[in-house]
Amino acid sequence: MEKETYLTPEGLKKLEDELEHLKSFHRKEIAERIRQAKDFGEISENPEYEAAKNEQAFLEGRILTLEKLLRNAKLIDETERHTKVNIGSRVRLRDMETKEEFDYTIVGSAEADPARNKISNESPVGRAIMNAGKGKVVEVDTPQGSLKYKIISVK
Repeated sequence: MEKETYLTPEGLKKLEDELEHLKSFHRKEIAERIRQAKDFGEISENPEYEAAKNEQAFLEGRILTLEKLLRNAKLIDETERHTKVNIGSRVRLRDMETKEEFDYTIVGSAEADPARNKISNESPVGRAIMNAGKGKVVEVDTPQGSLKYKIISVK
């Protein structure tokens, strides 16, 4: 059985748009590059042909990956009220040592983007806070040691 892919409506649209672009535009672009490279003559010693074939292989791999993610997609209901941390929750955490606060949105691994404060439910912090409620102190094991966070709010 394949693993479910948890996605927000925004994440689902982003992946669907990427897949459509790759299939409708990028495939044709690479096919044209391969055709042009073949016109240069012998393909066994043709770096343009080799590069285009490698790009085609990468593209087809990405298309298969996106199709699998979308096939196993489970849409997150962001309007559902949560009192405990779940996928789709917006969480404010306080580092118990530094007192610094962080805001995160919990998403599935396919949508994780730490630079945009979207962390996966499978990340160390995500795993530690899943199903915990406001006020709970959780411990996260990291290579640098154990960190403690207090859950300030869950939305």
